[in-house]
Amino acid sequence: MTTIFDYSITAPTEELVEGYHPYPPHLANYERVYRNSTDHGELSEYRGKPLSKFFKFLDSQGIGKICVKARDIRTTFDVIIPNEAVASLVADYPDRVVGFAGADPHRGRIAVTEFEHAIRKQGLRGLNLQLYELKLTANDRMIYPLYEKCVELDVPVNLHASINFSTKSLMRYGHPLAVDEVAVDFPDLRIICGPPGWPWVQELIGVAWRHPNVYIAIESVRPNLLLKPNSGYEPLLTYGNSVLGDKIIFGSGWPLLPLARTVQEARSLPLKPANMQGFLADNAQRAVFGA
Repeated sequence: MTTIFDYSITAPTEELVEGYHPYPPHLANYERVYRNSTDHGELSEYRGKPLSKFFKFLDSQGIGKICVKARDIRTTFDVIIPNEAVASLVADYPDRVVGFAGADPHRGRIAVTEFEHAIRKQGLRGLNLQLYELKLTANDRMIYPLYEKCVELDVPVNLHASINFSTKSLMRYGHPLAVDEVAVDFPDLRIICGPPGWPWVQELIGVAWRHPNVYIAIESVRPNLLLKPNSGYEPLLTYGNSVLGDKIIFGSGWPLLPLARTVQEARSLPLKPANMQGFLADNAQRAVFGA
């Protein structure tokens, strides 16, 4: 059985969880949207407890490595999940945790300097940009200095490329066609887009098919939706089992979705063995580390 690299998960330390649970005002609508999916009891079981208990929980689901992401949206929404909190987790669990830095492009060169410090000095391995929270599209020139720094440091960028449910921002910030322009302008930049594009799934598939450096993270979405007719997610299974078999990446989205159910549904998708191995582990490894 493949040991999973979970690309999208929140470790239940107070510093990392407090930016999500309870939801800050600009994300309050997520409570309504996910009220039938999120298992708050599961989060409470591990929040603030010794992390050894949480990692045993991951072990029980066959998860070996996780990616934890900082977030810096201080200009737009006055929220920071600090790089230092993620770096501390990486330092304590270097074999299990990969960390991405947050950066606020609105802060200009300061953001670039802080991001470089996070990579060179704090042991983080990528950049996380939640575009709808930054109120920027992927091709906004304000972000380009950070993309340039990613290329220089040989680390990927994670871009939110999908619908968002914040009533304080706009859907258009997540449109994946903006990623196409970034991939053209930065052919050496590894770009990981997630959640996986809905309601523009086919556009995101087109961008990932066009560009060897663009990946799709199937995160914070029930894997069973890839099997559901007319859900809009079905093309991810079709293409993920063929020409994009080396491009799709699994992320549980925990605690937004219950972990055991999400893992079980992911393992049950009718993917060819090589594509399942890529989906659950190898594609994330290659996207993050480049090899």
